[in-house]
Amino acid sequence: MINPHIFREYDIRGIVGKELDSGVAFCIGRAFGIMLRRRNPAAARVSVGRDVRNSSVGLASNLIGGIISTGLDVIDIDVCPTPVQYFSLFHLDLDGGIMVTGSHNPSEYNGFKISIGKDTIHGRDIQELKDIIFSDAIADVPLKGRVENFDAVAAYKRYMFEQFSYLAGDDFKRLKIVVDAGNGTAGTVVPEILGAAGCEVTGLYCEPDGNFPNHHPDPTVVEYIRDLIEETKKTGADIGVGYDGDSDRIGVVDREGNVIWGDQLMIILGRALLKEKPGATIIGDVKCSQFMFEDIKAHGGNPIMWKTGHSLVKQKMRDEKALLAGEFSGHIFIADRYFGYDDAVYTTLRLVEIMKKTGKDIKELLADVPKACFTPEIRIECSDSLKKRVVEKITDDFRKLMDNETGTLKIKGLDTTDGVRVVFEKGWGLVRTSNTQPVIVMRVEAVDELSLDNYRTLLERELASAMEAA
Repeated sequence: MINPHIFREYDIRGIVGKELDSGVAFCIGRAFGIMLRRRNPAAARVSVGRDVRNSSVGLASNLIGGIISTGLDVIDIDVCPTPVQYFSLFHLDLDGGIMVTGSHNPSEYNGFKISIGKDTIHGRDIQELKDIIFSDAIADVPLKGRVENFDAVAAYKRYMFEQFSYLAGDDFKRLKIVVDAGNGTAGTVVPEILGAAGCEVTGLYCEPDGNFPNHHPDPTVVEYIRDLIEETKKTGADIGVGYDGDSDRIGVVDREGNVIWGDQLMIILGRALLKEKPGATIIGDVKCSQFMFEDIKAHGGNPIMWKTGHSLVKQKMRDEKALLAGEFSGHIFIADRYFGYDDAVYTTLRLVEIMKKTGKDIKELLADVPKACFTPEIRIECSDSLKKRVVEKITDDFRKLMDNETGTLKIKGLDTTDGVRVVFEKGWGLVRTSNTQPVIVMRVEAVDELSLDNYRTLLERELASAMEAA
């Protein structure tokens, strides 16, 4: 019996051997083919890529078996970053595709990011896929599809060379960059592309290895980018860049080893974009700094706060015709001169372009941004069966606190776009459920350390009470 909890908000994800195996992968592939052919009877070709996790080979093989059983042809693009799999949809004008990846999750996890047409599905579409599997639908096709191979990585590299090789010209400074691929997929593309863009690259852990022997591939956790920080400072590099396991999330440190979070990168990218495209709509997720939204508006942009999740953000970008979007976690989506999906490699190149054109490093580009005190993402373990109920309880509790106006920490407002973002006089705090892990995510920002401590203490107290009640 397939565990229904693997069908999450914007992808399918579970523990290999417990929730995911060859049979589940085949069923997912078959359901995907049925769903795609229902929506587009003329659908003919899709792509399948995979990350470097040890379990991805077998899952991809059985997934492909399920897809071709519905009569669709599969373009097998083998090991590649998730952005390369997305790229293949546009480059080959495909009808859809699936990336087999556990992304930044622990090594025992794996999963599937699914595209119908050029768009990654989420929400109800993921549940429809689940319903097809549980209904045991049969694909009525005369012949099985075929499998062919395509070197999408090479095509992606050529595309990036064409877009950014001009940065290697004599008019631009040669930047020194430290790259930490975390033994994930970024090592297959990043050093060569950055080299072609006129950068001197020092590589850390660029050899793909599904055991991730050096550190877990999540560049938003400071513990996992210690080597990147030290190497950037030691070599005098202009910037250090880290990637998650499938290269759709970016982590950056400046020349002094300071972590530059996703919302700070958005300020840099947003300012450059708004000089060329005044009035552009830019989206940030609920975890982003208030200073980011204010900076976008101050530079003539239209800021929108939205839900966390790569599929959810991409859908909102299409709805709002936004040219840029980003999450605090390092997912950056660029539709200006690009396809609008989250691509940490392309984001790196746009940052390099800005640094070369302005002659400024990351610290200088952010020099006039107000300083805030903030926490990183705080992840509190909570079972999938309870976490939604806990966040609903804490939301109700904060509504009561706001109505009663008790205590010294006056609540100015609540935003329930995704979880609850509590707005205080000198900052804000967020509590929301993770859509990929059995955790509740908390983040707090304030203008000073005392306010930060007070707001964090309040959120932690209310969260503990809600978890006990749930």
